[in-house]
Amino acid sequence: MAIEISAQKREAQGTGASRRLRRMGRVPGILYGGEQGPVNIELEQQALLMNLRSERFHATILTLDLAGTKEQVLLRAVNMHPFKPQVQHVDFQRVQKNKKIHMKVPLHFVNAEQSPGVKEQGGVVNHVQNDLAIVCLPDDLPEFIEVDLVNLAVGKSIHVREIGLPRGVELALHKDENPVVATVVVPVLITEEEEAAAAAAAVAPSEIPATEQAAPGAEGEAAAEGAAGKGGEKAAAKPGADKGAPAGDKGAAKPAADKGDKKDKK
Repeated sequence: MAIEISAQKREAQGTGASRRLRRMGRVPGILYGGEQGPVNIELEQQALLMNLRSERFHATILTLDLAGTKEQVLLRAVNMHPFKPQVQHVDFQRVQKNKKIHMKVPLHFVNAEQSPGVKEQGGVVNHVQNDLAIVCLPDDLPEFIEVDLVNLAVGKSIHVREIGLPRGVELALHKDENPVVATVVVPVLITEEEEAAAAAAAVAPSEIPATEQAAPGAEGEAAAEGAAGKGGEKAAAKPGADKGAPAGDKGAAKPAADKGDKKDKK
């Protein structure tokens, strides 16, 4: 079922008129293409924002009700405010049934969980492209194109030309182009963390600097030996110096002198 939107013709033009429309909750736009000339239009802001959230609104043929006249159109451009949820301007193109159109349609990836790369090898799917440029008649325009990943293994990729296209749909590619759409890869961050943990656990005890553990003990032993040496020297010096040496000098020197004096007197 086609999505229908309502619009009105916009008489006032220019930057000031567009600002006034936005303050009133309206969106300035333009309708062009086909055998008719361009028409300036305006739409309701909130209704347009609601439609823009739908994937189908961007990739299907829409019905535009303009002053009671309904036309088949495609959404071609949307200009959004830099930081507000507000549409600044919108472009629609008329569709002619007998002329092919160029469109980008979304890709839907299926069976990723059943692929050997994800289910058996622990990989994850990397979506390189999320839409695909195609050429077709308006009646053949698909809402999306399905990409089956059931046979994809780690390190393998699926390319654009391997995708099954609906009837009447052609790829909008040059002759030799065949870009990658999706691939299965092993999560790099998890692998690096595991390798780092394994490398840290594999460090041999001999590789750990001995000074970090032996330094306190060595200093303690040196201090103990120094204290013991000083104490021993003092303990050994006190008996000999205080008692032995003075006593020996006084007691031994004087008797020798006394004997010699007595012999001389005799």
